[in-house]
Amino acid sequence: MYNVKLYNKISKVGLDDLDPAKYTCAEDFTDYDAVLVRSAKLHDVEFPKNLRCIARAGAGVNNIPIDRCSEEGIVVFNTPGANANAVKELVICALLLASRKVVQGANWVKGLKGTPDIGPAAEKGKSTYAGPEIAGKKLGIIGLGAIGVKVANAAVGLDMEVWGYDPYLSVDGALKLDRSVKHVTELDEIFANCDYITIHVPLNADTKNTISAEAIEKMKDGVRVINLARGELVDTKAMAKALESGKVAAYVSDFASDEILEQENAITLPHLGASTPESEDNCAKMAVYEITEYLEKGTIRNSVNFPNLKVPYEGGYRICMIHKNIPNMIASITSVVRCNIENMGNRSKGDYAYTIIDTAEAPTEANLDELRAIEGMISVCTI
Repeated sequence: MYNVKLYNKISKVGLDDLDPAKYTCAEDFTDYDAVLVRSAKLHDVEFPKNLRCIARAGAGVNNIPIDRCSEEGIVVFNTPGANANAVKELVICALLLASRKVVQGANWVKGLKGTPDIGPAAEKGKSTYAGPEIAGKKLGIIGLGAIGVKVANAAVGLDMEVWGYDPYLSVDGALKLDRSVKHVTELDEIFANCDYITIHVPLNADTKNTISAEAIEKMKDGVRVINLARGELVDTKAMAKALESGKVAAYVSDFASDEILEQENAITLPHLGASTPESEDNCAKMAVYEITEYLEKGTIRNSVNFPNLKVPYEGGYRICMIHKNIPNMIASITSVVRCNIENMGNRSKGDYAYTIIDTAEAPTEANLDELRAIEGMISVCTI
């Protein structure tokens, strides 16, 4: 039996995919093999020694101590693409909200309650809330991952001229991208040319404050900016100044900050990007699948800290090893295995690597201890 600790509310649609004969789920476990989490912060959590994996039901993993997990041999999964449609739809909504002053107009009309002839009175104020159409305008998309590609294709369908920037555009992403999208190689091209800009990249040291004071200065006057990815991708103090000056005509964000809430031409949402029942179900199902594939077969798929690796498993004895990516590691491993090796696979990712070995006989505990004693070995487990 595997114990799965639950943080936050995980969709029942996903949990139903866990075989009750193999898995027990609870929020109060102190000893557990896997974690299912959404937004709960785990940086201060002391993990049990037998924790093997954490699956984040969502894309961002800023709430998980990735470096510590890597050092302890804990595989961290996310669910890329599972919430992409939900975020795409909200981005399209945000484009319209940034243009047409729908929120501001609706709030103004609410204040007319009790006004005689309220219909004509409301209509007289409509010119205050007029805004441009998005058709024919240039939309710049920073990041062409699962969400960015969907946004690009949807915007093309709305007759926008779409420009995309992503130095790490995957082959799969390129194949899915509408051929009319202009793929640029310099971020400044997005800043200088686009009427609307939306950002869809993960948050890390390189991407923090991608939208900075310097970046805003390079943008067109009256640009409209959307950030439904991560709050720290935008320097909010710089954005507030740009809104005050009119350099930025509108800013729609899914992340609250005091500086932005004070701005009349900013709309702040309560992190609604993936808040749909469909998205929560999709993320939970993918996260559960990742956990079960790893615990039962050793397969790593969609890991953010270790390499993806799938070796066909037909039952029998399997040794799964997480180790440092250092020279002669495979030779060290195979020289220690005392069983006949029937199949194996190895992949590396940065400083770490993952090796799977299938053997004809069950490895002894003494043999496993020999493997654990190899310099650079982080964890060894068997299936």
